[in-house]
Amino acid sequence: MKSGQTNIDPEWAWSAYQPEQPEDWTQRQVAHFYRRCGFAANPEMLQSGLQKSPLQLASEQISNRQESPQVEKVSASLARSVLATADAKNLPAWWTHRLLNTSVPLLEKMTLFWHGHFATGAEKVKDAQLMFDQNQILREHALGNFGSLVHAISQDPAMLIYLDSASNRKVHPNENFAREIMELFVLGEGNYSEKDIRELARCFTGWEIRRDQFYFNRFQHDFDEKIIFNDTGTFTGEQGVDLVLKQPAGAEFIVGKLMQFFIADEGLQHPELIQPLASQFRDSGLETGALLETMLSSNLFYSDYAMGRKIRSPVDFAIGLLNSFEGTTNLLELNRGLDELGQRLFYPPNVKGWEGGRNWINSSTLLARANLMQSLLVRDETRFGGGSLSQYCKTHGVTSLQEAVDWFVEILLAVPLSEPKHSELVQRCEHGSGSFENNLRRGLGLIVSLPEYQLA
Repeated sequence: MKSGQTNIDPEWAWSAYQPEQPEDWTQRQVAHFYRRCGFAANPEMLQSGLQKSPLQLASEQISNRQESPQVEKVSASLARSVLATADAKNLPAWWTHRLLNTSVPLLEKMTLFWHGHFATGAEKVKDAQLMFDQNQILREHALGNFGSLVHAISQDPAMLIYLDSASNRKVHPNENFAREIMELFVLGEGNYSEKDIRELARCFTGWEIRRDQFYFNRFQHDFDEKIIFNDTGTFTGEQGVDLVLKQPAGAEFIVGKLMQFFIADEGLQHPELIQPLASQFRDSGLETGALLETMLSSNLFYSDYAMGRKIRSPVDFAIGLLNSFEGTTNLLELNRGLDELGQRLFYPPNVKGWEGGRNWINSSTLLARANLMQSLLVRDETRFGGGSLSQYCKTHGVTSLQEAVDWFVEILLAVPLSEPKHSELVQRCEHGSGSFENNLRRGLGLIVSLPEYQLA
């Protein structure tokens, strides 16, 4: 196999997955879909998913862009309480509550993707309302048109503050945003020149923030001629963004990042695999939803190239466990744990966001993951379906520790557990002292500490 090539046939890869027999469409595959396209699924969601085709499952999630009125009402109430404190440090608890209760998991998953892509940190911005407003922008455009999202984020006050572009003067254009919109947001490194950055920065002169709103100060805008990507004109900031968006490299860059986010951390970033979806993305006018429908219902998505080929982010690790069994817990405690694991929502480490993949895992974070789960599972306030874990198990016909281990493993793990490991888990649970409830929680803690649970 030549360097930079893969033996995966692109036509096969992006064709819709169609199980040959009904029994070929399994709970493991539905669970895979919800781990990637949301934050895992409870038993009822898994059973419901089995009644749909892979294409129908993807299409419904992509078309479902309106949060349920009940969730929206509670979320809005919590947001008002958080924003009343004027402390951005309270925002992560608000968002994790939404992640645990959302009726539109793919919309929230894509909001999280864009949060890492257009990384903006509350540590620098500080203003809770501005960070909240940006989160709403990401959600509004999460499954829509990528160009519209880039335009919206380009004039977002939180972004302008984060990239030091809140007061851009024609005598000294700030190049930070011009550089990042090309390198990190749209085109990827190497697909522009330093001259393009300098000229694009001139387009954004006069962009300011007044009373926490975007404001165009025409007296500080450079109206002179500019040359960007060999195009010449007296371009405005909006026209400058359009010039970046029309560059061919952008489609490949975004498709590659989405493949890494949804399909596999490593091994699939090959031009011949990216190109067909990039062409589709360009031809659609950069419509994210249509792109994802192809990607998330494809042969490649449900293949061994994808299943178990991602390392769970801290959010996927913790929220995924709770969502699998309709769990609730102390959100402040949960977010303190996520911070220790390296993923504090609204506080990405830098403008590049979270690197993900293998960077999530080391000896320190593995221990922190086990400790977080242990601390949550021993708390009485951590509930499952509104009650105890033993009650929740019994409502699903699980009445013994042997059955519980089997059930937990089936729902939680993306990769098969070896028979020796499975038997050892059962023995450790059955030989534990304490009540049935405590042994169940202990067993669940052991499972989520396994290397196999770190894979999604």
